[in-house]
Amino acid sequence: MTPKRDAIFSEPLTAVADFVFDANVVEVFPDMINRSVPGYPSILHGIGQLTKRYAQPQSRLYDLGCSLGAATLAMRNVVATVNDIEIIGVDNSPAMVKRCQLHVQGYKSQVPVTIRCEDVQTTELSNASVIVMNFTLQFVPPEQRDALIQRIYSALKPGGILLLAEKFHSSDTAMDATLIDLHHEFKRANGYSELEISQKRAAIENVMRIDTLERHHERLQQAGFAHHQVWFQCYNFAAMLAVKAGTEQ
Repeated sequence: MTPKRDAIFSEPLTAVADFVFDANVVEVFPDMINRSVPGYPSILHGIGQLTKRYAQPQSRLYDLGCSLGAATLAMRNVVATVNDIEIIGVDNSPAMVKRCQLHVQGYKSQVPVTIRCEDVQTTELSNASVIVMNFTLQFVPPEQRDALIQRIYSALKPGGILLLAEKFHSSDTAMDATLIDLHHEFKRANGYSELEISQKRAAIENVMRIDTLERHHERLQQAGFAHHQVWFQCYNFAAMLAVKAGTEQ
């Protein structure tokens, strides 16, 4: 089925409210993220590849900030032969969770999946071999991010991984401006108007505060990850792999 086209910001608004993942966003989210995030299909494919490589028997896989379950399904599609494994998706948007549950139920699999309507900062995490945060950490208050990454590290089994994808900004102001321009060109090429780009940016700037890549690596290092590397980047969007010391692949 063709996803409903995102036109949330297509008409002039007298006041642009902060962006929320409500029922209106749920209806257009697949179109929104594919037209807004460069390389998103490649990131999902990579999540599947890395999950297949690092998922351990008798463990849990988490998708923190699961939205409609794209990463959850990418993981489930590759772990059918891994013994005694469970996937848990977590999101704090009731509208997202309700639709995600329908998506998960629509694809038959013997791999058990549970979708929780909870805050990723307080949801229970344990016995994990793969934890995904796909454009989620950027919505957590900056002063609370270190503690969340530390809690994720503690929940991972030896040899477990965190797959972290984020929009970022560059500490080099000239390069940052170039990356922003390239991203806006990407959105224009996908049919977004200048009005939509401007209003979406105004709506999201107070709720999505992004870090530099250097800050992400510093945070992963401080948490204790033995290895961390950007494995995909397109403009000012990057996906990172962080590995906990242990039985590495």
